[in-house]
Amino acid sequence: MESSELASLITEFALEKKGKQIVKLNLAGLTSMTDYFIILTGESDVQVKAIGDHIIRQLRKNGVKIYHKEGFNSLKWVLLDYIDVIVHIFRGETREYYGLERLWGDAEIELVTDE
Repeated sequence: MESSELASLITEFALEKKGKQIVKLNLAGLTSMTDYFIILTGESDVQVKAIGDHIIRQLRKNGVKIYHKEGFNSLKWVLLDYIDVIVHIFRGETREYYGLERLWGDAEIELVTDE
């Protein structure tokens, strides 16, 4: 699966669980680490966990296995690493504090909505 297709699938699954402020950062050409960051906010610990679990489960159904995951203990920042796409699911205050969008200001940023 192409990284752009994977990134789009992930944003769809995040929207299904009502993820907020979803952005897709295209990092191709800016770093060799990954092609995309998907950054989104969950409004509660329960929602952060639900979004992360849903993305993992739905991608597994599509034959995509996760490489690494972390943050399910604290639920302030859950990271899902699919190598070509890295997903960051934040609680609002944690997202604000780390400001990944500011750190990767050179990236092409796409705001994802369900409209």
